[in-house]
Amino acid sequence: MKEAREKLPQMLIRVCDVSDEKQRELLFNWAKDNFNGLNVIINNAGIQRAVNLKEGVRALSAGENEIETNLVALIHLSAYFIPLLLKQKEAAIINVSSGLGFVPIASMPVYCATKAAVHSFTQSLRYQLRDTSIKVYEIIPPMVDTDLGKGTTEEGEQEFKGIPPSQVAAAVLTGMANDEYEIAVGAAKGLVIGSRANPEKAFQNINRW
Repeated sequence: MKEAREKLPQMLIRVCDVSDEKQRELLFNWAKDNFNGLNVIINNAGIQRAVNLKEGVRALSAGENEIETNLVALIHLSAYFIPLLLKQKEAAIINVSSGLGFVPIASMPVYCATKAAVHSFTQSLRYQLRDTSIKVYEIIPPMVDTDLGKGTTEEGEQEFKGIPPSQVAAAVLTGMANDEYEIAVGAAKGLVIGSRANPEKAFQNINRW
């Protein structure tokens, strides 16, 4: 964000731990006070961890809270911003789920479950807002070359680091321009199709990795 602001000095940034309820409230108030014409929010914060449930509760408490970050924050921030967005002639909420929300990898059960819940929530939210000025998009990326997956595999174990973020961004902009409300990118398209055509086969295939 700091690098982006060097190129765009007029850009305003704020760091926020969205897993913290109070910080979510402060973020909303800051955005409301600084952006009178705000008409788009993107719920993109996410944590991905390998969790071995054979270790019991300790496995869940060994790192950041995936449920609070990936799901609760998205729902809470959407609820905060919707009344503000309804005042705009055109507005959008963009929720980032994952191909793994459609076909889960068993080694990351909490992450996959939160992303499946994001898909479900986004469908319901889109229906509730169908007669308003707010469009609700779901972005379904495959593995992307970001810091998200760090800690889920040993360094050097995985050669493919994911597609470039720029490829996801380009697909999102094209999909939104065409009013595609469910935008699956790259390999995630196959996961979405597989989850609907033969979910058990899709699950077995991805868990052979």
